[in-house]
Amino acid sequence: MNDDDTLLVGAVAYTANVVPIWEGIKEYFADSDTPMDFVLYSNYERQVEELLAGHIDLAWNTNVAWVRTLRRTNGTARAVAMRDTDLTFRTLFIGRQGTGRLSLSDFGGRRIALGSRDSGQARILPVHFLTEAGIGADDAEWVIFDSDVGKHGDTGTSDLDALRAVLADDADVAAVGVNTWQAMTAGGEDLVADLEVVWESEDYNHCNFTALEGLDEDRVERWVQHLLAMDWENPEHRHILELEGLREWKRPELEGYRSLHEAMESQGIADGW
Repeated sequence: MNDDDTLLVGAVAYTANVVPIWEGIKEYFADSDTPMDFVLYSNYERQVEELLAGHIDLAWNTNVAWVRTLRRTNGTARAVAMRDTDLTFRTLFIGRQGTGRLSLSDFGGRRIALGSRDSGQARILPVHFLTEAGIGADDAEWVIFDSDVGKHGDTGTSDLDALRAVLADDADVAAVGVNTWQAMTAGGEDLVADLEVVWESEDYNHCNFTALEGLDEDRVERWVQHLLAMDWENPEHRHILELEGLREWKRPELEGYRSLHEAMESQGIADGW
């Protein structure tokens, strides 16, 4: 960890706009009593290792990276802040227009397009929800797209691959994260014109800022308080918030990680692939 007052935050560079996001957040903290800097990684597995090694103070983790960190620290790691949108994340199953709403028990015998093996929203949780409903790999055909492994589904590439499989009639339904679907529908993309939501999960949690037990609590609390003070009504703040996909930073609410904990445990991937 850092010896000076600068908190070092790790994040994964899953898209080009990650740099201006973190430059903006760094600038926002520059005049506070908890200045920060950031380090970008190419994948979440490396970021988790760097946090555990003490090379960064905080990690901006996906839900999958959070579960892994919690396991590696015997439950002592702590989430310190989240986005409002991280509390209302969902998995959607998308089918052709006219399919209508389905229950998970209706998925038996169908071809189900799933995203990358490290994507909570497009692979791990969809398989978990289906398995709970009695639909396993022997009851339906998995159509797998392992795109951008290491990014934990952040790029949305495997979501798009799954949607294209439905349009190409290579799959009947596709699992995607709600953020991917909302971005595509809001943008009026032609790809979604012939598609519709046929099932959606209950809300669960996505990203959080993760700290290890040894990081000074007062120092972190002052940083979090300044983070929470970002104001949607302030145009300078709003630009950063919009880029990062939120309106308000929130304190952690950890119950929403329960389903992913259960999914990763039952699939034998809580400690690694």
